[in-house]
Order: sequence, then structure tokens, then C-alpha cells
Amino acid sequence: MRAVTTTTKPESLTTALQARIREAIAAEGGWIGFDRFMALALYTPGLGYYANEVPKFGAMPQSGSDFVTAPELTPLFGQTLAVQVDEAFTATCTDEIWEFGAGSGALALQLLDALGDRVRRYTIVDLSGSLRARQQDRLAPHVHKLRWVDALPEKLAGVVVGNEVLDAMPVRLLARIGGTWHERGVAVHENNFAWADVPTDLRPPVEIDGPHDYLTEIHPQAEGFIRTLADRLVRGAAFLIDYGFGEGEYYHPQRHMGTVMCHQGHRADGDPLADVGAKDITAHVNFTAMALAAQEAGLHVLGYTTQAHFLINCGLLPKMELLPQSGRALAAKLVMEHEMGELFKVLALGAGAAWEPRGFSHGDRSHRL
Repeated sequence: MRAVTTTTKPESLTTALQARIREAIAAEGGWIGFDRFMALALYTPGLGYYANEVPKFGAMPQSGSDFVTAPELTPLFGQTLAVQVDEAFTATCTDEIWEFGAGSGALALQLLDALGDRVRRYTIVDLSGSLRARQQDRLAPHVHKLRWVDALPEKLAGVVVGNEVLDAMPVRLLARIGGTWHERGVAVHENNFAWADVPTDLRPPVEIDGPHDYLTEIHPQAEGFIRTLADRLVRGAAFLIDYGFGEGEYYHPQRHMGTVMCHQGHRADGDPLADVGAKDITAHVNFTAMALAAQEAGLHVLGYTTQAHFLINCGLLPKMELLPQSGRALAAKLVMEHEMGELFKVLALGAGAAWEPRGFSHGDRSHRL
């Protein structure tokens, strides 16, 4: 949960990163698309938000962290997801987990502890060298099963998990101004980053009713990730958990300010051009686009539902009853509507024969994508 005291990050990092981005803008003639800006801000080697050594994940701002994810909130998240992974192993005749963007390693530890000998190998796909080092420390008890890679092999079989991965993939911004569509990008004005719009033929995937100005995102990189996954996954399943909506809700006429948000010191703001490199930048996921990309590339959509329905279907509530009151209160955040339960969704994809995962037995919303 990007639950959102501002924590100051090392000034030398942000200064060097911002200089690098200014150079990139100058090299492109004074303007880059927001997707390029977001990629540089998050992933520039050694400098970007996810590529530097500064803490990101934690329950409290006093730790220097910026947000908390579900596995950091309570181990019941991974323990409950493990029920679904175990079923997927049986349904797909596989015994390997592939996790994208493993963060602090909390989810990996929970899955490995819960599944035990059911997991033959656990592969983490992560571009961040600093996070990889922390994952290795945390997962030391399971080192004999672990490996880290920075790219997918040509073919793979297993169960793929991705918690809050799609939201961190760079997006392109489209702005309708005075009835004309523009791509919103970034320029430099008086040595500061500034928004700059250029006319474009790009459009959202649906018509936006009304004449009002409108800002939104499209997700070519996340769709490309899904297509690559479909190309490589010969047998298995994928469970992608993130905050977002189906297309109808994502591009609702009233959602005219877009969904790009930043997270720093457990506070949220809407200005990705400020404090670049010192805070996370995310955008909500268009799950319809993800499902369509998967289907077009040959995967089955096995299910789509809210995180609340998914976790309850997988047996969260009996696990909660065994906890003390403080633990139950934290676990409840996973399913409460005003916390993570409704905004976060789970999309399940499958390669091979289609089957019905337990996590979608009640409350499946695939028909609403």
C-alpha cells in the first residue's frame, strides 16, 4: 500500500540525477515524454529512486521509508497468497516461483516459509542492485533455492507473482486541452523541470465524453511487459496485484486529473517534477489494457477481482482469528474497502489449459474488464 514528516534524501544523489535528466532533455531537443522522464527518475543506475541505496519500504516514516506495501504490513498477505500459489503449482504441474520487483524481500520470505518444499526454485527479477543486496540478507535461510536475474529467459514455466510492479512502470501522459489532444512531457525552464505539451495523434483507448480539459495516462510499457511474459511463459500462471481500475472506471469523464502520484515520507503528492529521485512516482493500472494484452498474446485471463475478495477466498479470515488484536487490525487493512481491499485488484493469467483459481471463486469481475 503506497500509504501515504517528509524525509530528505541525500542531496548529492538528487542533484546528480537531475543533472543527468537535464542532459537527456537537451539531447532530445529540449523535450522528453513523461514516460522517459519517469524511467530516468526511477531507474537511472545508481541514482534513480529504485536504483539508489536509500530506504524505500517500511511501516513508519521514522525508518526513513516512503511507503508500506502489503507484505510489510502483515505476513498474512504472503501466507494467504501462498494458498493460491500452492493450488497453481498443482494445476500447472510446476514448482518454481518468479517474482518481479521483490522490494525488501518480505513477500518472498513469506511465500518460501509458507510453501516449504513445494518450491523447488525461487527466481527474483529485479533491476535494483541495492534492493537485491537487501533481499539476499533477508532471504539467507532459503539461499539454496534462490537466484536473481535481470531479464527473463527465452522460456519459463512456473508461477509468476508481482505485487505493486505494474504501477511503477513508466506511463505516457495525454492531455486534452481546448478539445485538442497533446502528449505531456517535460522540458527545462530556468534550470527547473517544467511541463510542456506537444500535439499528438495518440489517444486513450476509449472516447472521453464531454468538452472539458482532461489528463490521463496510457501504459505501453506495462502492456509490453505482459506481452513479453506471454511470449516466455510456456506453462504456469501469473498473479499481478496492484491498485487500479478497469477501463470504464479508469477513463471516466470525471477522472480528469489523471492518476500519477508520488510518495515520500509516507505522504502523497501529485508533483513528479519536484524532489526528483527522492520520491516514488506511480500511476494506477488500467487492468483492461493488461487483460487485453495478455489475451492477444495467447494467455488466458483466469480471474480479476478485488484484493479483498481474493484474500478472503484464499482463507485470510481464519488466519486473522489466530492473531492478537493488534495483528488483526493490521491484517484488516488488506480487505477493508477504505484501505486496500477495494482499490487493489488481482489479475490472474494462465499459460496452458485454463482452470479456475480459488482466489476468484466469489466476486470475480472479469466480465467488467
